[in-house]
Amino acid sequence: MKTFFYWIIAIIVTLTAAIYQRTTGPTYHKKFDVEVNGKTFELDLVRSIEIGSHDPFKLSIDDETIEARLYYKRYLTKDEYTSVPFTYANKPVDSFIMNKVFGINEEKGWFADVPDQPAAGKIQYYFEITDNNGTKTYLKDEPIVVRFKGAVPPSILTPHIFFMFFAMLLGNLAGIMAIFKHNRYKFYTTLTIIAFFIGGMILGPIVQLYAFGEAWAGVPFAWDLTDNKTLIAFLFWLLAFGMNRNKERPIYTVVATVVMLLVYSIPHSMYGSELDPETGEIIQGWIQLYLF
Repeated sequence: MKTFFYWIIAIIVTLTAAIYQRTTGPTYHKKFDVEVNGKTFELDLVRSIEIGSHDPFKLSIDDETIEARLYYKRYLTKDEYTSVPFTYANKPVDSFIMNKVFGINEEKGWFADVPDQPAAGKIQYYFEITDNNGTKTYLKDEPIVVRFKGAVPPSILTPHIFFMFFAMLLGNLAGIMAIFKHNRYKFYTTLTIIAFFIGGMILGPIVQLYAFGEAWAGVPFAWDLTDNKTLIAFLFWLLAFGMNRNKERPIYTVVATVVMLLVYSIPHSMYGSELDPETGEIIQGWIQLYLF
């Protein structure tokens, strides 16, 4: 098989994993449909907010005749829900891609604000909408959980994301080459561990530090799944590198690739950092995951 086809397969697998990561996980927006005055609207419900960004909760409903309210409280507490109204507005979109590529300069809808929480703090919320047919309450029994995080500089976040997915591309390529015993699989095994080390073991903890105030929350200190799955994948690539250093043992590279794919199949931020509302300490907790 030509090297070109190895690259094509590796790219397809990596893009598939990237799309999967982007559409799963408990901190990405949740898609939810509502019917208002006989018309269906698809909502993108927020599940992650950057502290200080002043990003409001949004209902993308272009109908000025309705009323809507947001109900929220701190996650997993006995607090009473606080109610705030949504207000209709046209807000400018400050994004080069949205402005120049898609031609979108403003967004219309209903917006509500809640106070910022500390890093890794969470709130849960549901909402109600009143239209010509009466008042409907949404998600009260399964409220949406939002996690707050600190701002991560683009100079840190961008290379972190790049090196993590670049490592996956190289790892997939190395694994495919190892299966077919291509003589370059050892070279790409080495490149994979370098990229993984930079993206996951150096930049990853820096991102975590900015976002949640802790550089490492995996073993032996805690059980943050994001940190631990990164560590497991890195150790398997380290093993593959060591076992292939003086002798060709492609099976170790294949195993490292499989482990990496399994790691990337775990939705991002599951069992991630969580602020204990009672003690004020950051712990690891299961962030609710809804895949419908």
